[in-house]
Amino acid sequence: MSDPVLAALSSFFQSRQRESRRVFHGRGKIHPGFEHICIDWYSPTLLITVYEPECHLDSILSAVEDSDIHSQVTSILLQMRYKTGSPAKTLKGKVPNRVLIFEDGLSFEVHLGTQQNSGFFLDMRPLRGWIKANSSHKNVLNLFAYTCSFSVAALAGGAKSVTNVDMSKTSLRWGLLNHSHNHQDCRLVNQIPHNIFTSWGRIKQLGRYDLLIIDPPTRQHRSFNAEKNYAAIIKRIPQVCNDGADIIATLNSPFLDKKFLLGKFARHAPTAEFIASIPASPEFRDKHPEKALKILRFKHRF
Repeated sequence: MSDPVLAALSSFFQSRQRESRRVFHGRGKIHPGFEHICIDWYSPTLLITVYEPECHLDSILSAVEDSDIHSQVTSILLQMRYKTGSPAKTLKGKVPNRVLIFEDGLSFEVHLGTQQNSGFFLDMRPLRGWIKANSSHKNVLNLFAYTCSFSVAALAGGAKSVTNVDMSKTSLRWGLLNHSHNHQDCRLVNQIPHNIFTSWGRIKQLGRYDLLIIDPPTRQHRSFNAEKNYAAIIKRIPQVCNDGADIIATLNSPFLDKKFLLGKFARHAPTAEFIASIPASPEFRDKHPEKALKILRFKHRF
Protein backbone atom coordinates (compact mmCIF):
# COMPACT_ATOMS: atom_id res chain seq x y z
CA MET A 1 0.00 0.00 0.00
CA SER A 2 1.31 3.46 -0.88
CA ASP A 3 1.33 6.41 1.48
CA PRO A 4 -2.12 8.16 1.47
CA VAL A 5 -3.82 6.15 4.21
CA LEU A 6 -0.71 5.92 6.38
CA ALA A 7 -0.04 9.64 5.89
CA ALA A 8 -3.60 10.54 6.89
CA LEU A 9 -3.54 8.32 9.97
CA SER A 10 -0.09 9.52 11.04
CA SER A 11 -1.06 13.16 10.68
CA PHE A 12 -4.33 12.71 12.55
CA PHE A 13 -3.03 10.67 15.47
CA GLN A 14 0.12 12.70 16.10
CA SER A 15 -1.95 14.55 18.70
CA ARG A 16 -4.74 13.46 21.02
CA GLN A 17 -8.10 13.54 19.26
CA ARG A 18 -11.26 13.92 21.35
CA GLU A 19 -13.57 15.16 18.61
CA SER A 20 -14.97 13.01 15.81
CA ARG A 21 -13.56 13.48 12.31
CA ARG A 22 -13.18 11.80 8.96
CA VAL A 23 -9.56 10.68 8.86
CA PHE A 24 -9.36 9.44 5.27
CA HIS A 25 -11.82 10.28 2.48
CA GLY A 26 -11.18 7.96 -0.43
CA ARG A 27 -14.60 8.68 -1.90
CA GLY A 28 -13.37 12.14 -2.88
CA LYS A 29 -11.23 10.51 -5.58
CA ILE A 30 -8.18 12.55 -4.60
CA HIS A 31 -6.10 9.39 -4.13
CA PRO A 32 -6.35 7.03 -7.14
CA GLY A 33 -6.72 3.41 -6.11
CA PHE A 34 -8.23 4.27 -2.72
CA GLU A 35 -11.66 5.52 -3.81
CA HIS A 36 -13.35 2.62 -2.03
CA ILE A 37 -11.98 3.37 1.47
CA CYS A 38 -13.14 5.84 4.15
CA ILE A 39 -11.92 5.99 7.74
CA ASP A 40 -13.78 7.81 10.53
CA TRP A 41 -12.85 8.49 14.14
CA TYR A 42 -15.50 8.13 16.82
CA SER A 43 -13.31 8.14 19.89
CA PRO A 44 -12.22 5.56 20.95
CA THR A 45 -13.44 3.59 17.90
CA LEU A 46 -11.98 3.75 14.41
CA LEU A 47 -14.56 2.95 11.72
CA ILE A 48 -13.20 1.64 8.42
CA THR A 49 -15.82 1.69 5.67
CA VAL A 50 -15.09 -0.14 2.43
CA TYR A 51 -17.09 -0.18 -0.79
CA GLU A 52 -15.23 -3.07 -2.46
CA PRO A 53 -14.01 -6.40 -1.07
CA GLU A 54 -10.38 -5.73 -2.02
CA CYS A 55 -9.45 -3.00 0.45
CA HIS A 56 -5.81 -3.43 1.59
CA LEU A 57 -7.17 -4.28 5.03
CA ASP A 58 -3.98 -5.79 6.47
CA SER A 59 -2.00 -2.75 5.37
CA ILE A 60 -4.57 -0.38 6.86
CA LEU A 61 -4.49 -2.18 10.21
CA SER A 62 -0.70 -2.07 10.18
CA ALA A 63 -0.85 1.67 9.44
CA VAL A 64 -3.24 2.18 12.36
CA GLU A 65 -0.89 0.34 14.70
CA ASP A 66 2.09 2.39 13.52
CA SER A 67 0.22 5.70 13.74
CA ASP A 68 -1.54 5.33 17.10
CA ILE A 69 1.35 6.72 19.11
CA HIS A 70 -0.89 7.87 21.99
CA SER A 71 -2.80 4.55 22.20
CA GLN A 72 -6.14 6.21 21.48
CA VAL A 73 -7.68 3.46 19.33
CA THR A 74 -9.21 0.84 21.62
CA SER A 75 -11.55 -0.68 19.01
CA ILE A 76 -11.76 -0.98 15.22
CA LEU A 77 -14.92 -1.67 13.24
CA LEU A 78 -15.09 -2.66 9.57
CA GLN A 79 -18.26 -1.81 7.66
CA MET A 80 -18.74 -3.51 4.29
CA ARG A 81 -20.93 -1.23 2.19
CA TYR A 82 -20.62 -3.49 -0.84
CA LYS A 83 -22.70 -6.16 0.91
CA THR A 84 -26.47 -6.12 1.32
CA GLY A 85 -27.39 -4.42 4.57
CA SER A 86 -23.89 -2.93 5.00
CA PRO A 87 -22.85 -5.44 7.70
CA ALA A 88 -20.04 -4.66 10.11
CA LYS A 89 -17.55 -6.75 12.02
CA THR A 90 -15.23 -5.93 14.88
CA LEU A 91 -11.52 -6.16 14.10
CA LYS A 92 -10.15 -5.01 17.45
CA GLY A 93 -11.47 -4.59 20.98
CA LYS A 94 -15.13 -4.27 21.86
CA VAL A 95 -17.27 -1.76 19.98
CA PRO A 96 -20.22 -0.45 22.01
CA ASN A 97 -23.46 -0.14 20.05
CA ARG A 98 -23.88 3.40 21.31
CA VAL A 99 -21.03 5.88 21.55
CA LEU A 100 -21.17 9.46 22.82
CA ILE A 101 -19.05 11.66 20.57
CA PHE A 102 -18.01 15.29 20.82
CA GLU A 103 -17.90 18.26 18.46
CA ASP A 104 -17.45 21.93 19.27
CA GLY A 105 -18.38 21.47 22.92
CA LEU A 106 -21.50 19.45 22.12
CA SER A 107 -22.29 15.75 22.55
CA PHE A 108 -24.03 13.42 20.12
CA GLU A 109 -24.99 9.77 20.31
CA VAL A 110 -23.93 7.53 17.43
CA HIS A 111 -24.73 3.90 16.77
CA LEU A 112 -21.87 1.98 15.19
CA GLY A 113 -22.24 -1.27 13.30
CA THR A 114 -26.00 -1.62 13.69
CA GLN A 115 -27.15 0.24 10.55
CA GLN A 116 -25.76 1.82 7.41
CA ASN A 117 -25.33 5.30 8.93
CA SER A 118 -24.03 6.17 12.37
CA GLY A 119 -26.68 8.84 12.97
CA PHE A 120 -24.27 11.73 12.59
CA PHE A 121 -22.86 13.22 9.39
CA LEU A 122 -19.29 14.40 9.87
CA ASP A 123 -19.26 16.47 6.67
CA MET A 124 -21.81 18.90 8.18
CA ARG A 125 -19.51 20.23 10.92
CA PRO A 126 -19.12 23.74 9.39
CA LEU A 127 -22.88 24.05 9.00
CA ARG A 128 -23.48 23.04 12.62
CA GLY A 129 -20.95 25.71 13.58
CA TRP A 130 -22.72 28.30 11.45
CA ILE A 131 -26.11 27.39 12.93
CA LYS A 132 -24.73 27.62 16.46
CA ALA A 133 -23.31 31.07 15.70
CA ASN A 134 -26.46 32.39 13.99
CA SER A 135 -29.45 31.08 15.96
CA SER A 136 -29.67 33.48 18.88
CA HIS A 137 -33.30 34.46 19.65
CA LYS A 138 -34.54 32.75 16.46
CA ASN A 139 -37.39 30.36 15.76
CA VAL A 140 -35.85 27.56 13.72
CA LEU A 141 -37.53 25.13 11.32
CA ASN A 142 -35.43 22.03 10.70
CA LEU A 143 -36.75 19.92 7.81
CA PHE A 144 -35.56 16.32 7.36
CA ALA A 145 -34.22 16.62 10.90
CA TYR A 146 -32.92 13.02 11.19
CA THR A 147 -31.25 12.81 14.64
CA CYS A 148 -31.48 16.58 15.20
CA SER A 149 -27.82 17.61 15.27
CA PHE A 150 -28.79 20.97 13.72
CA SER A 151 -31.45 21.37 16.40
CA VAL A 152 -28.85 20.76 19.10
CA ALA A 153 -26.57 23.35 17.49
CA ALA A 154 -29.41 25.87 17.27
CA LEU A 155 -30.36 25.59 20.95
CA ALA A 156 -26.67 25.76 21.88
CA GLY A 157 -26.62 29.06 19.98
CA GLY A 158 -29.57 30.47 21.90
CA ALA A 159 -32.53 29.70 19.63
CA LYS A 160 -35.97 30.51 21.07
CA SER A 161 -37.45 27.33 19.63
CA VAL A 162 -36.76 24.59 17.11
CA THR A 163 -39.32 22.62 15.13
CA ASN A 164 -37.95 19.33 13.84
CA VAL A 165 -39.77 17.53 11.03
CA ASP A 166 -38.89 14.00 9.98
CA MET A 167 -41.06 11.03 9.05
CA SER A 168 -38.97 8.70 11.24
CA LYS A 169 -40.20 8.63 14.83
CA THR A 170 -37.10 6.63 15.75
CA SER A 171 -34.80 9.36 14.46
CA LEU A 172 -36.68 12.09 16.30
CA ARG A 173 -36.57 10.11 19.56
CA TRP A 174 -32.84 9.80 19.00
CA GLY A 175 -32.78 13.56 18.49
CA LEU A 176 -34.38 14.14 21.88
CA LEU A 177 -31.65 11.99 23.40
CA ASN A 178 -29.08 14.26 21.75
CA HIS A 179 -30.77 17.28 23.33
CA SER A 180 -30.74 15.52 26.69
CA HIS A 181 -27.04 14.66 26.36
CA ASN A 182 -26.42 18.41 26.11
CA HIS A 183 -28.73 19.28 29.03
CA GLN A 184 -30.96 21.35 26.76
CA ASP A 185 -34.56 22.27 27.53
CA CYS A 186 -36.68 19.93 25.39
CA ARG A 187 -39.70 22.17 26.01
CA LEU A 188 -38.16 24.44 23.37
CA VAL A 189 -38.30 21.61 20.82
CA ASN A 190 -41.33 20.72 18.71
CA GLN A 191 -41.21 17.32 17.01
CA ILE A 192 -43.36 16.52 13.97
CA PRO A 193 -42.92 12.83 13.04
CA HIS A 194 -44.68 12.95 9.70
CA ASN A 195 -44.05 13.38 6.00
CA ILE A 196 -43.21 17.02 5.35
CA PHE A 197 -45.66 17.28 2.46
CA THR A 198 -48.59 16.43 4.72
CA SER A 199 -47.38 18.56 7.65
CA TRP A 200 -47.47 22.14 6.40
CA GLY A 201 -50.60 22.94 8.38
CA ARG A 202 -48.96 21.92 11.65
CA ILE A 203 -45.71 23.65 10.69
CA LYS A 204 -47.53 26.95 10.07
CA GLN A 205 -49.52 26.63 13.30
CA LEU A 206 -46.26 26.85 15.24
CA GLY A 207 -45.54 30.30 13.82
CA ARG A 208 -43.20 31.88 11.32
CA TYR A 209 -39.51 31.08 11.35
CA ASP A 210 -36.30 33.11 11.32
CA LEU A 211 -34.09 30.24 10.17
CA LEU A 212 -35.17 27.47 7.80
CA ILE A 213 -32.94 24.43 7.28
CA ILE A 214 -33.70 22.15 4.32
CA ASP A 215 -31.43 19.11 4.44
CA PRO A 216 -33.10 16.33 2.44
CA PRO A 217 -31.72 13.01 1.34
CA THR A 218 -31.25 12.86 -2.41
CA ARG A 219 -33.81 10.07 -2.46
CA GLN A 220 -35.81 8.68 0.44
CA HIS A 221 -37.68 5.64 -0.80
CA ARG A 222 -40.92 6.99 -2.26
CA SER A 223 -41.26 10.00 0.03
CA PHE A 224 -38.65 12.37 -1.43
CA ASN A 225 -36.78 12.80 -4.68
CA ALA A 226 -34.66 15.95 -4.86
CA GLU A 227 -35.12 16.46 -8.57
CA LYS A 228 -38.90 16.08 -8.39
CA ASN A 229 -39.79 17.37 -4.91
CA TYR A 230 -37.33 20.11 -3.88
CA ALA A 231 -39.36 22.79 -5.65
CA ALA A 232 -42.46 21.95 -3.61
CA ILE A 233 -40.59 22.86 -0.42
CA ILE A 234 -39.04 26.02 -1.84
CA LYS A 235 -42.51 27.28 -2.84
CA ARG A 236 -43.53 27.24 0.84
CA ILE A 237 -40.83 29.69 1.95
CA PRO A 238 -43.06 32.84 1.85
CA GLN A 239 -45.70 31.03 3.92
CA VAL A 240 -43.43 29.94 6.77
CA CYS A 241 -40.55 32.45 6.93
CA ASN A 242 -40.33 35.87 8.51
CA ASP A 243 -38.89 38.80 6.58
CA GLY A 244 -35.10 38.56 6.79
CA ALA A 245 -35.10 34.85 7.54
CA ASP A 246 -32.00 32.83 6.75
CA ILE A 247 -32.54 29.77 4.60
CA ILE A 248 -30.08 26.89 4.41
CA ALA A 249 -30.57 24.48 1.51
CA THR A 250 -28.37 21.42 1.05
CA LEU A 251 -27.92 18.99 -1.82
CA ASN A 252 -25.80 15.85 -1.77
CA SER A 253 -26.29 14.35 -5.22
CA PRO A 254 -23.46 13.67 -7.68
CA PHE A 255 -25.96 14.25 -10.49
CA LEU A 256 -27.30 17.66 -9.40
CA ASP A 257 -25.01 20.66 -9.01
CA LYS A 258 -25.27 24.05 -7.34
CA LYS A 259 -27.02 25.50 -10.40
CA PHE A 260 -29.91 23.11 -9.83
CA LEU A 261 -30.71 24.70 -6.45
CA LEU A 262 -30.08 28.25 -7.64
CA GLY A 263 -32.47 27.66 -10.52
CA LYS A 264 -35.18 26.23 -8.28
CA PHE A 265 -34.94 29.18 -5.88
CA ALA A 266 -34.94 31.74 -8.71
CA ARG A 267 -38.10 30.21 -10.15
CA HIS A 268 -40.07 29.27 -7.04
CA ALA A 269 -38.82 31.70 -4.35
CA PRO A 270 -37.59 34.87 -6.08
CA THR A 271 -37.77 36.71 -2.74
CA ALA A 272 -34.91 34.53 -1.48
CA GLU A 273 -31.54 36.09 -2.31
CA PHE A 274 -28.51 33.82 -2.59
CA ILE A 275 -25.88 34.96 -0.08
CA ALA A 276 -23.06 32.41 -0.06
CA SER A 277 -22.08 28.77 0.00
CA ILE A 278 -21.02 27.13 3.25
CA PRO A 279 -18.22 24.58 2.81
CA ALA A 280 -18.39 20.98 3.92
CA SER A 281 -15.82 19.75 6.43
CA PRO A 282 -12.36 20.15 4.84
CA GLU A 283 -11.56 16.47 5.37
CA PHE A 284 -14.18 15.72 2.70
CA ARG A 285 -12.14 17.28 -0.10
CA ASP A 286 -13.43 16.11 -3.48
CA LYS A 287 -11.84 15.99 -6.92
CA HIS A 288 -15.20 17.03 -8.35
CA PRO A 289 -16.72 19.48 -5.82
CA GLU A 290 -19.79 20.04 -7.98
CA LYS A 291 -20.68 16.38 -7.36
CA ALA A 292 -20.10 16.56 -3.60
CA LEU A 293 -22.14 18.14 -0.80
CA LYS A 294 -23.55 21.57 -1.60
CA ILE A 295 -24.69 23.92 1.21
CA LEU A 296 -26.28 27.19 0.11
CA ARG A 297 -27.43 30.13 2.22
CA PHE A 298 -30.23 32.45 1.16
CA LYS A 299 -31.89 35.49 2.75
CA HIS A 300 -35.67 35.82 2.45
CA ARG A 301 -37.06 39.31 1.84
CA PHE A 302 -40.71 40.24 1.41
